[in-house]
Amino acid sequence: MTSGLNQGTARAKTVRRDLPKLQEDMVLALERVAGFLRRCDITGYLVGGCVRDILLGRPTRDLDIALEADAIKTGRELADELGTGFFVMDETNGVARVALPEGKHLDITTIFDDLKSDLARRDFAIDAMAIRIDDVKDRAFSPTVIDPYDGQRDVREKLVRALGESAFRKDPARLMRAVRLACELGFSIEEETFDIIKRDAHLVSDVAGERVRDELWRILSASTPDQGLRSLDSLGLLTAIIPELEGTKGVEQPKEHFWDVFNHSIETVANLVKILGKTSTTDNVLSCVPWLPAVQTHLAEEVSAGRSRKTLLLLAGLLHDIAKPQTKGADEDGRIRFLGHSQLGAKMAVNIMERLRFSRHEVRMVQAMILHHLRPGQLCSPGEMPTQRAIYRYFRDTEGVGIDLLYLNLADYLAARGPSLEIGDWREHTERLSYTLSIHLKEQGLMKLRPTSKLIDGHDLINIFGMKPGKAVGRLLEVVREAQASGEVGTREEALALVERSLKAGTES
Repeated sequence: MTSGLNQGTARAKTVRRDLPKLQEDMVLALERVAGFLRRCDITGYLVGGCVRDILLGRPTRDLDIALEADAIKTGRELADELGTGFFVMDETNGVARVALPEGKHLDITTIFDDLKSDLARRDFAIDAMAIRIDDVKDRAFSPTVIDPYDGQRDVREKLVRALGESAFRKDPARLMRAVRLACELGFSIEEETFDIIKRDAHLVSDVAGERVRDELWRILSASTPDQGLRSLDSLGLLTAIIPELEGTKGVEQPKEHFWDVFNHSIETVANLVKILGKTSTTDNVLSCVPWLPAVQTHLAEEVSAGRSRKTLLLLAGLLHDIAKPQTKGADEDGRIRFLGHSQLGAKMAVNIMERLRFSRHEVRMVQAMILHHLRPGQLCSPGEMPTQRAIYRYFRDTEGVGIDLLYLNLADYLAARGPSLEIGDWREHTERLSYTLSIHLKEQGLMKLRPTSKLIDGHDLINIFGMKPGKAVGRLLEVVREAQASGEVGTREEALALVERSLKAGTES
């Protein structure tokens, strides 16, 4: 066991000369900050995660500095000097934020006692290090790291170690943050820290939903989110933040499924990562997956507050079978069925996401993905390709997540079969979904070149056919749009003829 929680004596250690270079824009910003602080005769330190990231050579988006001065007063004056925005984050504890170029920011805190005591109040040893701002001279700077709690050792050994056994009781959000840091950095949670997290896992229920959401989101955004989810589960955190997942454990599925419902859900996330990060064209499984620049652009689209479609898709993968325990049954032949699990699961996902304070748009997207997650496999009969009409209806009904759903369905298929995957069946399945995607993207491209005009509108139905305003008009117009999308009608005359046939057949009702 690593004896991690005993706080060491204060000391400063010099970092090796081969430190990775700091980003140019950060150096320029720090040089201006350092000059300002020198003129004000204020001592300042880089602290927290940015020091850790400098040691690791990771990009540093935001900077944290601690000052031997009033952070709010100094921050306001610094913002005036830089000509940027200023925000008071926490007046009681002396925390302010100064905007930096390109969406970055500088968080400033006040050192109330001394630097060592200030660092001791932080969560993990890898975040309890400091560098004097005056040490930042150029991109290849070689600073002295103030490291009273052996954070550098933990960086070398790739460990997340809490500063004190009460660290998580002081702020239970740190429970999630420990897993998130390990997941993002490729570190392990130190053994004693792991045990303390398990002991205190129940406290995560006291954390505000938006803080849990943000940590969960970053875990899902990491390179191995499935491992992060399994870490959360091994610590008792995953079902503490999403209790609905507890019931999926051990729930048996039909013989086509290799995993129980819980493990199938995690494996769906793992397979989404493989599919969306496709790097091999020789792998028998991945080589079948349709992957185009248009898809990459689509999934990279920001949905809300910096959160992308891709990561929202991973969340849908985790939750897509959330209602299987409640809907489990058997047919006359004894075959396991989960009738209605998509509909109930969509409702359950809404409750979960609202509890975690996701935006309405995000909630609606995941709701639609779960509601329709079986739909891509139902577009046509085995051995056939979907018709243009079926493809049109699919993308119409899936409310803007049709492309996302194709990839959820692929990952769901792989996670169901597991090691028992039959490559021939897989190729046939991916061909159908590839065809569906290609037809849709082709149609979208043509619409951009020559936007599809309305052949007829509601006034035509009322004036020519004597219909009354109402839902029947809307239904008939949709029949025309569907026929137009599938290439069955292309002129106003053909559209009117279709309406006449539909009215005679009674398809408007």
